[in-house]
Amino acid sequence: MKHAATTRVLILVAAAAFVVIGVMRGEVGEVLKKSIRVCLECIGIG
Repeated sequence: MKHAATTRVLILVAAAAFVVIGVMRGEVGEVLKKSIRVCLECIGIG
């Protein structure tokens, strides 16, 4: 059980690190642009 808890914590730390790296690189704006484009294509406007 202790091994599973350690694994969860390591995955959580790695995920948080990737989020921080993405924010620092300016990926938030890119993801937002792509999501808007996909949404507009889904409803037939884009």
